[in-house]
Amino acid sequence: MSINFFLDGKSVTAQPGQTVMDVARANGIDIPGLCGDKRISKTTSCFVCVVKDKTTGKFLPSCSAMPSEGQEIEVTAPDVLEMRKTALNLLLSEHNGDCEAPCTLACPAHAAVEEYVRAAANGDFFNALKIIKERIPMPITVGRVCPRFCEKQCRRNIDGEPVAINEFKRLAADMCYDSYMEELPALSGKKAAIVGGGPAGLAAAYYLRLRGIQPVIFEQMPKSGGMTRYGIPEYRLPKNLLDKEIAHFEKMDIFFSCGKKLGENLSLAELEENFDAVIIAIGCWQASGMRCEGEEFAVPGIDFLRNVIENDCSAPNPGKVLVVGGGNTAMDCLRTSVRLGSPEVTCIYRRSEAEMPAEKIEIAEAKEEGVKFQFLTAPVKLEKRNGKLILTCQKMTLGEPDASGRRKPVPEAGSDFEIEADTVIAAIGQKTSAPAGIPVTRYGTVEVQEDGVTVRNGLYSAGDCVSGAATVVEALASGRRAAMAAARDLLNIPLEEENPINVTRGNWQELSLDEIVVLRNDLSAEPREKLTFIPLAERKTTFKEVCSTMSAGQIAKEGKRCIECSCSDKADCKLRKFSGEAGCRVDAYSGQRQSASYDVRHPAIIQDRGKCIKCGICVKVCKEVVNKSLLSLQKRGFASCIGTAFDQGLPDSCRECGECINACPTGALDWRKKR
Repeated sequence: MSINFFLDGKSVTAQPGQTVMDVARANGIDIPGLCGDKRISKTTSCFVCVVKDKTTGKFLPSCSAMPSEGQEIEVTAPDVLEMRKTALNLLLSEHNGDCEAPCTLACPAHAAVEEYVRAAANGDFFNALKIIKERIPMPITVGRVCPRFCEKQCRRNIDGEPVAINEFKRLAADMCYDSYMEELPALSGKKAAIVGGGPAGLAAAYYLRLRGIQPVIFEQMPKSGGMTRYGIPEYRLPKNLLDKEIAHFEKMDIFFSCGKKLGENLSLAELEENFDAVIIAIGCWQASGMRCEGEEFAVPGIDFLRNVIENDCSAPNPGKVLVVGGGNTAMDCLRTSVRLGSPEVTCIYRRSEAEMPAEKIEIAEAKEEGVKFQFLTAPVKLEKRNGKLILTCQKMTLGEPDASGRRKPVPEAGSDFEIEADTVIAAIGQKTSAPAGIPVTRYGTVEVQEDGVTVRNGLYSAGDCVSGAATVVEALASGRRAAMAAARDLLNIPLEEENPINVTRGNWQELSLDEIVVLRNDLSAEPREKLTFIPLAERKTTFKEVCSTMSAGQIAKEGKRCIECSCSDKADCKLRKFSGEAGCRVDAYSGQRQSASYDVRHPAIIQDRGKCIKCGICVKVCKEVVNKSLLSLQKRGFASCIGTAFDQGLPDSCRECGECINACPTGALDWRKKR
């Protein structure tokens, strides 16, 4: 006999044996649940599927609750949703795993690092490039100039050096770029103007075109590329490779109009009138001064680099050079000066080497090329005297940390001294110069709304002009976000939200190698593969690319060094999915999580107890579906866990089954090999 009752005020009918969850799902009302499986008896352990009896006020697990005639059940009431959220937060508080590999989390573009490393290590460079270009549309460039955020968080730092992640990207791009082409959708009839042909503008155009919006890039310089062309020296990024990369954008029917500068021969009002969306990506082209008397005698670092690049790596010998600054632009100016024949090149930096923002590899290579460094030294005055430049400096000591987190340099009284030079280059920083009509912050950057890219309806902004001077990969990520926002507004395409739930076991400094290497039973203990550099004498006298791309053989070896930290169940983990939908936080409840604990005795199956939420599905599936009783809940309280009788481990015959693995909602039981 059927039963009539109500779900959120809607009259529904249940057949004998149907639960509240069964009826809800049959009527298009989705109720989340982690511990349910139609093949086994009721578990009701997770309480994520909770509903509420409106009459009694009691909360019921819908996976087991049987409805009664006339009963009123609340499924989506605020207190019901809050109860589910509490249940999920409690499960997350004990959950100990890695949803994503730390390299992916560290990448500003959130590229699927582990996946493209695996593909390239297996020799599938075309697929690796496809994975890379989902988030990094300029892999040739990024493969050469990226500061390697991913490698800084690589877990192999525990026992030595990180995996050479960037080299996977570089080789995949070098090998397959000519043969690769995206599947382009038909154009929707919508058009977008992008002002600025640097990385942010190029990325915005790329992702707009992939969504059927016609992009047109307006670039102030004779050629597009922005600072990748006019600010990065040839020895780091050969311009013929950049040309090859930008030509790919043209093959995608992305149009370029160079020699157009906003506020001069390009009107924002006209763009907004003629295009459905406008994205401002004008970068940071205004150099910061040294903030001392006589700073007008110094050459701005970005102007110095641009002059050399525009003249095909040809410029007069700058003589004795002083470069003031400690970032990557300063390193580029120093190393460019060496290549122009300067007899002496010195870096003046007001903090110690430990505080320098430049990449360590850039500092090391500059030293190899003969650059001198004078740390804890700040400029006070620059003047011309007898045909020479005289830079007055003072010695500094490090005080308390400032807003940047670095120790603030404090002048030493009476420590002034002079340095003579032929050329002084100021590589202090860069600023945005936004034309009239574009709102700016007190720092001069373009003012955007909370989403980080929207200026106003139909107008967006991305890249360095929003963030301040940053890296190429950060600009690419920003350009993608602007394109997604424009596509959302023009085509009503929902934003692709990053998964807000990312449980992590912690960064590499907090773990031991023993806690994580069990994720692979074939992990290589070999040292990191080394890059091959051109001879030092050639490096110092030419603008040839300083090192070659790693070979496929080297990449295969490097791939065996990758621990593969991410959860193998991350794509369909129910705990992650439902927690994200409920707005949960991994830190909602503080406390000590159980330490990582693995059973890796089985040759094909890994049991990761840190991920186990003790739902009991595996125990029941093994007993009630497979007709075995290999697993059981053991111990009590916080220390309870799923294990085998007498801790004997799973038998080898389990490799032919895998039912417990298929049923596990969190990847606590899984096949060992991801490849």
